[in-house]
Amino acid sequence: MTTEDKPAALQGIKVVDWTIWQFGPIASTMLGDLGADVIKIESLDGDPGRTVFRAGGVDRSLPGGRTSYFEAIQRNKRSIALDLKKPEGVAVVLEMIKDADVFVQNFRKGVAERLGLSYEILKEINPKLIYASGSGYGPKGPDSDMPALDSAAQARSGLMYATGPEDADPYPVQGVIGDQIGGITLGWGILAALMARSIHGIGQLVEASHLGSAIWLQGLAVGMGLLTQDRPPSEINNSYHSPRDAAFNPLANYYKCKDDRWIMLANFQADRYWTDFALALGIEELIDEPKFHDMDARGENRGELIAILDKRFAEKPYVQWAEILASSGDFIFSPVQRLMELKDDVQVVANGYIADVDHPTLGPIKLADHPLRYSETPHNIRTVAPELGQHTEEILLEMGFGWDAISGLQERGVIL
Repeated sequence: MTTEDKPAALQGIKVVDWTIWQFGPIASTMLGDLGADVIKIESLDGDPGRTVFRAGGVDRSLPGGRTSYFEAIQRNKRSIALDLKKPEGVAVVLEMIKDADVFVQNFRKGVAERLGLSYEILKEINPKLIYASGSGYGPKGPDSDMPALDSAAQARSGLMYATGPEDADPYPVQGVIGDQIGGITLGWGILAALMARSIHGIGQLVEASHLGSAIWLQGLAVGMGLLTQDRPPSEINNSYHSPRDAAFNPLANYYKCKDDRWIMLANFQADRYWTDFALALGIEELIDEPKFHDMDARGENRGELIAILDKRFAEKPYVQWAEILASSGDFIFSPVQRLMELKDDVQVVANGYIADVDHPTLGPIKLADHPLRYSETPHNIRTVAPELGQHTEEILLEMGFGWDAISGLQERGVIL
């Protein structure tokens, strides 16, 4: 059986996707990658992500009035444009819910309730529905109705202090990572709920938040910190100029090579690697040096050893160091890459982590692909991000609406 002949993991699953920006859309996009039929409900003005033509001062526009923000994360969906402020628009959604498997929304608390699209209402129509809700700070507590986007999630979760010493100014992680992990977490929850439904025959409400997801993204650091509250909250010593200079284990640090490329070492069992590492770098005279002979000694004298390694790595380009380390032991190391280098990385290419897509308007493009691989139920990018309302008539016809009814909805401004 070829890949084309194999079923997708979620083939036959219907997802009603009422989400905006990035948090919610990422969850539904991942379901679409797995073969689900994702129907994206948009207002007549469209998802606000369609108008992000400039992000952080950088022009992110594309030809034909498109924006990379929307194109990057809204694939494998069909778009229906509805005015949900009109009862007839809500009625269309309620009709969709009758045979839907999943409903996803990430609007501010109270919006779904006000429009008649709450979990309590939808579960009466379809008791086995998985209702997935994304929020800023969780469904309970005094701030549960507050809005949030990525930067707020990073700020409140502690993530902005994860990039430097404890006394340094906060700095956000780039790439809208708070929204991204929120969407991944919500998607994971939906899959678990679908599995629970197949085992127990029940639908349920699944709730994920920016805050909870960003905390879990740092789960190890949060857990260790809470377990050792009497010790410094960060592994980065505040007296050092940078995290690199403060590395207690110089064999788990990064160094600039002769060609200005950086090499990251990740040899956390440093005593196991020290002898072979010193031999590989041609600094074998340091193997039995009392200041460097074991982990604690190297940590106490890390400033001196890091300076030695800085000088040594600056003598050869990255490729030569990679060859030396690869042939001299079982070292853990990697090039430090920029985003634009990923498309040419041999491992990225070999595993298809960035997909080549034929866009009907933009031509050949590349997108970050679904991160998992399935031997028997492969994922794929079947369609690019839809035009606003592109599939409105198609979806309504599938639902049993006739052309006269569709024309009536258009005349009354319920659909485009």
